[in-house]
Amino acid sequence: MKKSILPAAAIIVLFLLLTHPALSLEGARNGLLLWYQTVLPTLLPFMICSNVIVSLDGIRLMTAPLRPILGKVFRLSDAGCYILVSGLLCGYPMGAKTCSEFASQEKISPEEGRYLLAISNHPSPMFLLGYVSSLMDPSIPVPVLLASVYLPIIPLAFLSQAVYPVKSSSGIRAPKTQPHLSFDQSMMNSLEVMVKIGGYIMLFSILARFIGQISFLPSPIQAVLLGVVEITTGIQAIARTFSGPAQGLFLCFAAVLGGICGLFQTKSVLTAPCLSLYHYILWKLLHALLSAGVFMLLSWILLL
Repeated sequence: MKKSILPAAAIIVLFLLLTHPALSLEGARNGLLLWYQTVLPTLLPFMICSNVIVSLDGIRLMTAPLRPILGKVFRLSDAGCYILVSGLLCGYPMGAKTCSEFASQEKISPEEGRYLLAISNHPSPMFLLGYVSSLMDPSIPVPVLLASVYLPIIPLAFLSQAVYPVKSSSGIRAPKTQPHLSFDQSMMNSLEVMVKIGGYIMLFSILARFIGQISFLPSPIQAVLLGVVEITTGIQAIARTFSGPAQGLFLCFAAVLGGICGLFQTKSVLTAPCLSLYHYILWKLLHALLSAGVFMLLSWILLL
């Protein structure tokens, strides 16, 4: 089925590129500018530093202050604590990338890897504070946005623990011995991932540009559809189309879901056989729905 669908889809896309070159060029340019001006300077330094820390066995040192809380509450190993923190701070797809690498190297068990994939791949606080909040209706408090995105991680953690039970961090076998990477190797590994991310952003920005030209779609439906396809373009469209609590609701949903583009980015870094993209998608949908629900509850309490 997949073998027959993908060539047909590629032919349709090629036809659109050839028949609408101006739109394709504009979409590609927008995607590459977004990657160059926002994603690359935000994410690449974190990726390089993370690779260096892992290569030099600095995980235990970095997670030592957080281990008493994260280890007991979330039942995570030192490596698991690092995955969760890096995913929260660095944003898509850093959490999934680190989780996959650690699972492949047996720094974490397959169960802990599946558990962490469900709760460690999120929009970064920098993205929410620097990009989303700048477009958001001033009537929506920024702390409400942050709480709506990150508070659902707690119930998700307990639910995913029940689905993928992690026995104990002490029971995890010793990781495979990995050669230490030089700084240049760490940088090149990070650049390879960033090029993949840039390619996906460019392609989905072209798709978003085509969707924006569909005149018969009502503006609200078009904005939500853009949010499902590509997170940054979608958030812009949602901010333009909606206002007040409705805007905050859709912004939370789009930011947490990460768009189909974000799913493809995550797929590109999931190399561990024990991790399933389909399971990840289900957890992302649940997280997005929970975030929308938390925002509605907080809006009702604060009478936004």
